[in-house]
Amino acid sequence: MAYALPTDKPLDIIIYGATGFTGQLVAEYFNAYYANTNVKWAIAGRSAAKLADIKQALNLPDDLPTIVADSKDTKALHDLVAQTKVVITTVGPYQLYGDALVSLCAELGTDYVDLCGEPAWMRQKIDALSDMAHESGARIVFSCGFDSIPFDLGVYYLQEHIQHYTAKTLPKVQCRVRAMNGKFSGGTAASLQATMKAAVNDPAILGYLKDPFSLSNGFTGPEQPAGDKPYFDEDLQSWLAPFIMATINTKNIHRSNALLDHLYGKDFIYDEMILTGPGEQGEKMANFVANDHSLAGKDAPKPGEGPNKEERDNGNYNLMFIAQGNDTRYVASVSGTEDPGYGSTSKMIAQSAMCLAFDDIATLGGVYTPAPAMGEALIERLQKHAGMTFKMES
Repeated sequence: MAYALPTDKPLDIIIYGATGFTGQLVAEYFNAYYANTNVKWAIAGRSAAKLADIKQALNLPDDLPTIVADSKDTKALHDLVAQTKVVITTVGPYQLYGDALVSLCAELGTDYVDLCGEPAWMRQKIDALSDMAHESGARIVFSCGFDSIPFDLGVYYLQEHIQHYTAKTLPKVQCRVRAMNGKFSGGTAASLQATMKAAVNDPAILGYLKDPFSLSNGFTGPEQPAGDKPYFDEDLQSWLAPFIMATINTKNIHRSNALLDHLYGKDFIYDEMILTGPGEQGEKMANFVANDHSLAGKDAPKPGEGPNKEERDNGNYNLMFIAQGNDTRYVASVSGTEDPGYGSTSKMIAQSAMCLAFDDIATLGGVYTPAPAMGEALIERLQKHAGMTFKMES
């Protein structure tokens, strides 16, 4: 298999954080898909010994480059960024460990993808790096895992379909999580805890967390549904519960709308909730979900922890996106094999990097969310190579 878009840089993609749990999954996936191609990739982390151990444990090629760079070592990170087209980073929380790396990518014109679900840090980087990335040509794309690719691209896919057949989009989309079998990542929990700790000391951060338009380049749209209390949906005949990832996903989707020149409309309304089923059992489950704060507590998964291969392989998810017109109801779905937080996420971020490195997409330098950065090209990749399905149901 051959790939286009040559570059004068010696490497196409570097996986930074390859010794961590998710980073290892990304490296394993790259090895399975691209070991015998002309894709030039490498693994990187802060410990040469651990990188050597990972190469042996994952049976990676002997000649696969390894790069040692600590997140606080600016010179080592500069050398890393300078030699590749795209950096994948799984080293979070990004507000603690990500500043130098993303800033160097923006400065040196190197594309960047991460798994960030930290809206306050993202807002700070948008403000600080957008002009620099535009000038250098770097495409900085946040949130290239389960938060927020299936949600961001799900809305984009639905609206593109509606526009194709009706020459317009619809101003309201609801996402309903029909199934989600898997574990939240330790990185997600660590990011949430770091964000809440930072918000205690900085009122501006709390404001970013509360505002659904905090990533939308200064645009403020209509009031959005709170989505913070369970209720029974008559149309779906199911109880609905708050969805913990809505806090970041909604902000990313409104940013996508702004970056797409308000493709969905300036009056666009969006919300996410989980279906918990009908009757007393559905109500009981909805109330349990609404009062579950385990990700913020001491029993939350730790960075580096994660499900075993059998658990990852047996995971899955199914998301429904509903748009209602005057006389027509459109429903799209996005589903994935493997658990969302690890198995599927590792493939999503890998294919995001491949899309930036090798697909002929007309995306200029800047700070992006997945839909405006990669759109249909990424959807195609995810369906071919990442076990994901996008389809219209009605």
